[in-house]
Amino acid sequence: MLTAARGVTLVLLGALLAQAPLTAQAYQPRDPQFHAPPAPTPTAATTAEPTAEPTTGSTAEPTTGNTAEPTVGPTAVASGEPTADPAAPGGTPTASSDEPPAARSWSEVVKEVTETSPGDVQLRSADVSAQASSMLRCFKLETENYCLGLGFVEQVPTGVQRHALMEQPSLRAADEASAEQDIPTGDLTPAAFVAQRAALPKSQRVTAELDEMQAAWNGRDKARELRELAEANTPHPNPAPTPSSTPTETPTDKPTTLPSTVGTPTSSPTSTPSTPVVPVVAPDSAYIMKGYQTSQEKGYWCGPATFQSIDWADDNQKDTQASWAKDLGSTTGGTAISAMVQQTNLKTGWPKAAGSYIVQSVSTWNAQTFLQVHEKHLGVYKAPVIEHVQLLKRYFPYLAFNHSGHYQVGRGYDKKNGTIAIFEVFNERRFNSRGNVTDGPKNIPASALFNATLANSFQNIGL
Repeated sequence: MLTAARGVTLVLLGALLAQAPLTAQAYQPRDPQFHAPPAPTPTAATTAEPTAEPTTGSTAEPTTGNTAEPTVGPTAVASGEPTADPAAPGGTPTASSDEPPAARSWSEVVKEVTETSPGDVQLRSADVSAQASSMLRCFKLETENYCLGLGFVEQVPTGVQRHALMEQPSLRAADEASAEQDIPTGDLTPAAFVAQRAALPKSQRVTAELDEMQAAWNGRDKARELRELAEANTPHPNPAPTPSSTPTETPTDKPTTLPSTVGTPTSSPTSTPSTPVVPVVAPDSAYIMKGYQTSQEKGYWCGPATFQSIDWADDNQKDTQASWAKDLGSTTGGTAISAMVQQTNLKTGWPKAAGSYIVQSVSTWNAQTFLQVHEKHLGVYKAPVIEHVQLLKRYFPYLAFNHSGHYQVGRGYDKKNGTIAIFEVFNERRFNSRGNVTDGPKNIPASALFNATLANSFQNIGL
């Protein structure tokens, strides 16, 4: 009996050993990108992976984000905000939601924007924080991050940061007891932007979002080069062991490619190193649009007045501020910078010289980058910049009072003096008898204009 039992045991052991390779194979991960290929052909996996990754990443994630969370779900994947994964224990944030999927074509952008836009009932029942996450959600356009309302950003803001935009207190006279607060001048605050977008029926809201995203998609190449310029001008706190190679190569290559790649977004990643042979150098000073200054006719019409000046200098035809207020969708709450950029692309010829205008965040820039961008845009492209500032007396000494968010025309610079020339469209005296006469051409220290831009909740410009 013992001999027979040993024989049976040996037979069973042999069978188990024979099945061991199948059992190991059965426990391999089912995800194709983690599936180990057979040992004799290691090259097959390396050639197959790169082609599969872009398509799966951009098509699979929006649908999962759409079904994972009913209330804030439409924004979860597109916004890049870490959200709880229902399949993960304890709802731990997953890696897939840390960054929006990269869109490689306009059709993918349309798909993502449409699928992530929340329904009307869902949006009406959401709180302010959820509405902010939905209306300011972010997308990755090839290599660049774009957030609705905020523009191109280096880093996607978290839900907490977007909520802070809704609650940020006014900076008009927080620390200046002697500077009296006065009327708002006409930019749309983040809270007002979110409220306006959220109040639209979904069909109209998606149309508005796609109109904004079209300008962003057309200008993604400009945004990439602006990001590279900012990175080249930003010192790294912990440099790599061989820092000499990166800083010396980046500043000479990146900024000089900007004029040549505008308008060629599809080929830019491959053509960048080989394009301009001779870099285009901006002159020491440059001023454009002489004689085209305007003054806003209503306290909340800085947007229409700024746009009136920009369009007038383009075609030498001075359309009324009322007509531009209608085209820009201006209300008593103000004008959105995304509308300013969109109308510049639609109604003027400035993009022919400067490329498609975009909304660009300056939150990670420094004053040096801010001035260099103005030099390129005004000295080389000879096209205006849509300045988006907080109109505070500390930055604009010609004021008698502090004011709210505001638009101005960027129309020149002087390297030697470190100044940027603007058309101020707001005249205090027109709206307050105790105010100063403030409209017209001004020269502002670049650092002051930069800090005034950072003081605005949006921290962005149009160019």
